[in-house]
Amino acid sequence: HYFPRQTGKFAGFFFPSLFAAVKRQSVTEMSRGRIAVHRLRYAYAASSSITASSSAVTRFQFQCPQQYLTRASLPFHFHSRYSSSVPKQALHGGVENYPSGDFDFKPLAGWKKFIVKLKMLTALPWHRLRYGTVLTIKLRGQISDQLKSRFSRGLSLPQICDNFLKAAYDPRISGIYLHIDILNCGWAKVEEIRRHIFNFRKSGKFIVAYVPSCREKEYYIASACEEIYAPPSAYFSLFGLTVQAPFFRGVLENLGIEPEVERIGKYKSVGDQLTRRTMSEDHHEMLTALLDNIYTHWLDNVSAARGKKREDIENFINKGVYQVETLKEEGFISDIIYDDEVITRLKERLQGKTKKNLPMVDYRKYSGVRKSTLGLSDGKDLIAVIRASGSIRRIESPLGARSSGIIGEKLIEKIRSIRESNKYKAAIIRIDSPGGDALASDLMWREIRLLAASKPVIASMSDVAASGGYYMAMGAGVIVAENLTLTGSIGVVTGKLNLGKLYEKIGFNKEIISRGRYAELRAAEQRSFRPDEAELFSRSAQHAYKQFRDKAAFSRSMTVDKMEEVAQGRVWTGKDAASHGLIDAIGGLSRAVAIAKLKAGIPQDRQVTVVELSRPSPSLPEILSGLGNSLVGVDRTLNELLEDLTFSHGVQARMDGIMFEKLEGYPYANPILALIKDYLSSL
Repeated sequence: HYFPRQTGKFAGFFFPSLFAAVKRQSVTEMSRGRIAVHRLRYAYAASSSITASSSAVTRFQFQCPQQYLTRASLPFHFHSRYSSSVPKQALHGGVENYPSGDFDFKPLAGWKKFIVKLKMLTALPWHRLRYGTVLTIKLRGQISDQLKSRFSRGLSLPQICDNFLKAAYDPRISGIYLHIDILNCGWAKVEEIRRHIFNFRKSGKFIVAYVPSCREKEYYIASACEEIYAPPSAYFSLFGLTVQAPFFRGVLENLGIEPEVERIGKYKSVGDQLTRRTMSEDHHEMLTALLDNIYTHWLDNVSAARGKKREDIENFINKGVYQVETLKEEGFISDIIYDDEVITRLKERLQGKTKKNLPMVDYRKYSGVRKSTLGLSDGKDLIAVIRASGSIRRIESPLGARSSGIIGEKLIEKIRSIRESNKYKAAIIRIDSPGGDALASDLMWREIRLLAASKPVIASMSDVAASGGYYMAMGAGVIVAENLTLTGSIGVVTGKLNLGKLYEKIGFNKEIISRGRYAELRAAEQRSFRPDEAELFSRSAQHAYKQFRDKAAFSRSMTVDKMEEVAQGRVWTGKDAASHGLIDAIGGLSRAVAIAKLKAGIPQDRQVTVVELSRPSPSLPEILSGLGNSLVGVDRTLNELLEDLTFSHGVQARMDGIMFEKLEGYPYANPILALIKDYLSSL
């Protein structure tokens, strides 16, 4: 539910802004058992606090540290004005069944239909379309969770989803022709696109797929379409899924580099990648569970979409079939024809035997059609959406280049603007991040909790919201994730590289004059830690982990012992995270909006206007890139690499560099640079 992570689950702790609400609540709302529990917690809180020592945490040590909560005078926990009186259950389908947010197509009628037609007639010339137009969308390469400007390269998930929604209601659009090529995104985005395909089909319009090159992820999307076409020379490789974990110990030894890593959490395998040559048993266990989850999900959903038994799909995969003729015979594709032949068939379906060209509009042009033109954003109630994508940094890069990823201080500004505004009924934090700077994650967590004290806040997870990404999410009232979102990874890693042997090889020397016992803790990279330095280094990492874990336990209304069982740096799929209480509901952004409406007291059948606060503003490099300057991409990649080198100091709350072949893909054009970037930024 919403209340436990708005006001603080544990007795006697409240944010100052909630103090008035506390006094208004009635003690009779809580059962005697709950009152007794809260009194016990309050009594313990008065006599103990979390320390920074490395000693074991006691069983009842699950309240938040004093420095980020305020003690109230009453030994009870009350609900904010947005909360429910039902105890928190962090399980989808638990005590409270959250609204599904499922798409319910209702054709335009009456006065609203007339207004939409009038808007179309008065639309700008470049937004006008002929009736019977086919929308063409090419799904290929990287798909960002951020909105894109017209000059930006690549695809934008929110704009893809908006196009499906608009096309369903747009009377000028007859259907969608979907080109699907090799994708470079995670499974959660694929799941979201697939859901919108099924939603679009509810309008009664057609959607067909053309797949010249296809692997499991591409076929997963195509299987949701009515028909699947492929050319005779198509590349099909439905051979199964793999997961890889790189290890750099041998490389570092050859270079004369000795890693000194402190990783907290037996599954936090970033440390293993630097210090080991092979997988540990815990690492292997985690990756196997992730792969099994994804593969099983793929088999179940493809078999359901194609009307086949799961066993038949699995047997087909194990045959290693690549010939398109066999795929057609087995019913995996509809026909073997070229692109022009597909267009001819669509033309005949819509226009009959005519010489006129089939009117078509592409993804970019149709993205310019406003939802308001189709009567889809007329709601008076506003829900704000803040998108947070990429690695987490605390401040802007000093290199002069425009920083990518999540800049903590900028995101905090947006969060505060929502909190200080009365026009937004609720807020959604959309997260697609493997984590990063632990301090920045904590500062954003604090601001999200403050926002959640004044209005409903829902966290919506995309491909990945792990480690620092999960840190942010747990400040929200409700967490929503896709079945295959990668999340959790509650752990920290820090360390330094001993470059002494490397310096000897290249003839370099460095001398340090210092004052203070631990002044050379990070400065002396030419030697190993002294015993006292190593002990301090370990204690500081343990302290950071305990803070992360204890705040996660507090935010998710768990004891520390219970949270410890699911923490330890382990990465979970969304489905497993729900069963372990780390998230509340399975779904995409539409479900997050539905839950936000519920928590804000807005009827589910009432339209709302979703306001994106992360609107793109094109930079000069993006404009040049849009005009065809291929050097810009290289420049940006190198700048990002330099930024990560600059900000790689300190404790990192970052998910390990898991590489799923045919699952995740690389987010940058050059896989070698991406590998180096992932490795260096994890140090």
